[in-house]
Amino acid sequence: MRISSDPVGIILLLASLSFSCASFAKSDEFAPAHQAGVIKSGLVREASGIVASRHNPGVLYLHNDSGAGAKVYVINTSAQLLGVCNVRGATTRDWEDIALGPGPDPNRHYLYIGDIGDNRAKYPEIIVYRVPEPKVEAAQPFNQMTVGPAEAIRLTYPDGPRDAETLLVDPLTRDIYIISKRDFVPKVYRAAYPQSVTQSTRLEQVAVMPFGLFPTGGDVSPDGLRVIVRGMFNASLWTRPAGEPLWHAFSGKAVALPIASEPQGEAICFDSEDAGYFTISEGRHPPLYYFGPAEPNTPNR
Repeated sequence: MRISSDPVGIILLLASLSFSCASFAKSDEFAPAHQAGVIKSGLVREASGIVASRHNPGVLYLHNDSGAGAKVYVINTSAQLLGVCNVRGATTRDWEDIALGPGPDPNRHYLYIGDIGDNRAKYPEIIVYRVPEPKVEAAQPFNQMTVGPAEAIRLTYPDGPRDAETLLVDPLTRDIYIISKRDFVPKVYRAAYPQSVTQSTRLEQVAVMPFGLFPTGGDVSPDGLRVIVRGMFNASLWTRPAGEPLWHAFSGKAVALPIASEPQGEAICFDSEDAGYFTISEGRHPPLYYFGPAEPNTPNR
């Protein structure tokens, strides 16, 4: 995401600051930020999305905003670069978020990469690329590999083009969710599974988010029961009602989460065990922050 100098962008940025200072229930579940490491490689310079592997312990996937080609960078939880996955069959217009979840093969996990950025709201469709998750080891750098070919899930909005930076995949239903960014009240859109890879699918608006959230990234917990969404200056957690669709979580109360001071923080994800979460910012050599479980009887303040 580029920080906009247009009046709407400035208003939304102020709204985001207002949201971050608003009075919400604050979580005492997570500890303050711990710097897990710093990405020393110059390849990662605009980290815009991050997600934790579900079956490669200690592995995280992230990507740049744009301009670096169709590449997913693999790091471990100490922020050491393990290698680069070149995504065959994908292009990069404005990659903004990455998710992980089930897909057509019930025995595999898939990476979902959201080419969903649209600062000027002018593109008639967006694309979510789906590719099987590779097998990598957290202690074994691999330099480069090719994954794919990626399936292109083409999506259109029911109410015209939107800028978005948040991609969610429901691990229980395989539905895809996109959350708009520049609306004063962000909108939640869904593409129900199975999503076509041969023709465009029209998204369905299913919910709205709190005013001023300015969403820049999000994730669904591995068990599908919780959703985390962040803005540049805030992060919030919602809980899915038992037996309900994922989007029903957003009708409940948001719980404010601790967040680090980052120059342009956009990316957030649960860890693989839903014990904590990671964040990372755009910029060269960004720190990787981890928010683990709070110590018993020591509420986070």
